[in-house]
Amino acid sequence: MEIIEKSIPSSKFDDVNLEGTTFNNINLKNSIFTDINFENTKISNVNMANVELSDCNLSGMTIEGISVLEMIEAYNKLNKS
Repeated sequence: MEIIEKSIPSSKFDDVNLEGTTFNNINLKNSIFTDINFENTKISNVNMANVELSDCNLSGMTIEGISVLEMIEAYNKLNKS
Protein backbone atom coordinates (compact mmCIF):
# COMPACT_ATOMS: atom_id res chain seq x y z
CA MET A 1 0.00 0.00 0.00
CA GLU A 2 1.29 3.47 -0.83
CA ILE A 3 0.04 6.68 0.71
CA ILE A 4 1.71 9.54 -1.14
CA GLU A 5 1.17 13.25 -0.57
CA LYS A 6 -1.86 12.70 1.67
CA SER A 7 -2.89 14.53 4.82
CA ILE A 8 -4.40 12.38 7.57
CA PRO A 9 -4.07 14.54 10.70
CA SER A 10 -5.44 13.37 14.06
CA SER A 11 -5.57 9.77 12.84
CA LYS A 12 -5.40 6.85 15.26
CA PHE A 13 -3.60 3.61 14.53
CA ASP A 14 -4.15 0.79 17.05
CA ASP A 15 -2.76 -2.77 16.87
CA VAL A 16 -1.26 -2.20 13.39
CA ASN A 17 1.72 -4.11 11.96
CA LEU A 18 3.97 -1.74 9.97
CA GLU A 19 7.07 -3.96 10.08
CA GLY A 20 9.51 -3.12 7.28
CA THR A 21 7.67 0.09 6.40
CA THR A 22 9.59 3.11 5.09
CA PHE A 23 8.61 6.59 6.23
CA ASN A 24 10.00 9.61 4.33
CA ASN A 25 9.18 13.29 4.75
CA ILE A 26 6.63 12.62 7.52
CA ASN A 27 5.26 15.22 9.96
CA LEU A 28 4.58 13.59 13.35
CA LYS A 29 4.62 16.83 15.33
CA ASN A 30 2.65 16.56 18.60
CA SER A 31 2.14 12.81 18.12
CA ILE A 32 2.10 10.23 20.90
CA PHE A 33 3.66 6.78 20.63
CA THR A 34 2.75 4.19 23.29
CA ASP A 35 3.67 0.48 23.45
CA ILE A 36 5.72 0.62 20.24
CA ASN A 37 8.41 -1.84 19.12
CA PHE A 38 11.19 0.17 17.45
CA GLU A 39 13.71 -2.72 17.72
CA ASN A 40 16.43 -2.50 15.02
CA THR A 41 14.92 0.73 13.65
CA LYS A 42 17.21 3.32 12.05
CA ILE A 43 16.28 6.96 12.53
CA SER A 44 18.23 9.69 10.72
CA ASN A 45 17.88 13.34 9.71
CA VAL A 46 15.15 13.81 12.33
CA ASN A 47 14.23 16.88 14.35
CA MET A 48 14.17 15.53 17.93
CA ALA A 49 13.67 18.92 19.62
CA ASN A 50 11.67 18.58 22.84
CA VAL A 51 11.19 14.81 22.41
CA GLU A 52 10.58 13.02 25.71
CA LEU A 53 11.36 9.33 26.25
CA SER A 54 10.14 7.57 29.39
CA ASP A 55 9.77 3.98 30.63
CA CYS A 56 11.79 2.70 27.64
CA ASN A 57 14.11 -0.26 27.08
CA LEU A 58 17.23 1.55 25.86
CA SER A 59 19.56 -1.48 25.69
CA GLY A 60 21.71 -1.25 22.57
CA MET A 61 20.37 2.21 21.66
CA THR A 62 23.00 4.64 20.39
CA ILE A 63 23.05 8.29 19.43
CA GLU A 64 25.83 9.24 17.03
CA GLY A 65 27.48 5.90 17.91
CA ILE A 66 27.43 6.49 21.69
CA SER A 67 25.53 4.14 23.98
CA VAL A 68 22.54 5.92 25.50
CA LEU A 69 22.72 3.76 28.65
CA GLU A 70 26.40 4.71 29.09
CA MET A 71 25.50 8.40 28.63
CA ILE A 72 22.80 8.15 31.28
CA GLU A 73 25.16 6.31 33.63
CA ALA A 74 27.86 8.99 33.17
CA TYR A 75 25.30 11.75 33.70
CA ASN A 76 24.04 10.11 36.88
CA LYS A 77 27.61 9.78 38.23
CA LEU A 78 28.30 13.47 37.57
CA ASN A 79 25.04 14.60 39.12
CA LYS A 80 24.95 12.50 42.29
CA SER A 81 23.70 14.54 45.22
